Amino acid sequence: MFHTDLGRDGPGLLLRDIRRQDADVLAARDAILEARPDILLLLDLDHDLDALALTAFADLLAQGGLTLPNRFAPRPNTGLATGLDLDGDGRTGTADDAQGWGRFAGAGGMALLSRWPLMGDTLVDHSTRLWRDLPGARLPRVDGALFPSEAVFAAQRLSTTNHWELAVDTPGAPLTLLAWHAGPPAFGGPHGRNRLRNGDETAFWRLRLEGALGPAPRAPFVLLGGANLDPARGDGDHAQIRALLRLATLQDPEPRAAHPPAGAPPTATGWWPEGPGALRVDYLLPAAGLRVLDAGLIWPAGTAHHALVWADLAWPP
Repeated sequence: MFHTDLGRDGPGLLLRDIRRQDADVLAARDAILEARPDILLLLDLDHDLDALALTAFADLLAQGGLTLPNRFAPRPNTGLATGLDLDGDGRTGTADDAQGWGRFAGAGGMALLSRWPLMGDTLVDHSTRLWRDLPGARLPRVDGALFPSEAVFAAQRLSTTNHWELAVDTPGAPLTLLAWHAGPPAFGGPHGRNRLRNGDETAFWRLRLEGALGPAPRAPFVLLGGANLDPARGDGDHAQIRALLRLATLQDPEPRAAHPPAGAPPTATGWWPEGPGALRVDYLLPAAGLRVLDAGLIWPAGTAHHALVWADLAWPP
């Protein structure tokens, strides 16, 4: 999986920049071509109705010899207008008032590309689940009252981007992917809205795998995505990601980079030298019964903030 850092500030800009092969687009392409995955989850790739940007990027990969013809790119919550003042700043229509922070509908979406067919009848999309409906949801409060209002949490979804499950029909056996991209825990005002929501976006998968949200996903599966949460450093409720990593149903290959950015440790998947520094925020966690042959991180050239996370699994399981 790969947080591409390709999200742009307006609709259509990513498609323009892919077509003119901007430097960061080519750096992302080259990191993917180095990994040569059979299945690839992309984060921070702007969504458009006809998947033009995704198609153009997939064409760049195909020109490099990597063909991943099967694709899934649902509409994300990012930039999805609500008409409500979700952050309680007295204004509506801002990026913070969308279901997930975004300057336009579809900003920074998720996309799955696969060498093998996707089993659409297995799709379970949790992206519209209300935050308040998560068992134990920790909603922001001021003086004991929900902030900014009860009406907000009758509409506010848990997922900043998406939470979904989808099986890939591999030659050995169907492999279920559990994918998500949480919002950052920073910002969000003094009531800690973003911190609480980020923690609950990760807690969702722990509850799902524990069977607290219906029957647990059937193995073999891989949980992968961007938690925007390090087990020990930076902002956020570190206990939530630590609890997920401790689940007996998961294994953590603890991937490392052979060539991390100067100053970053080999285990960091995110690197902000002018900000929080080196963090592990991106995860690829196979089910405990799968045999992991190898795993690692690939850093794109240039000034990217995220590494590509990869794992080779023994197959059939």
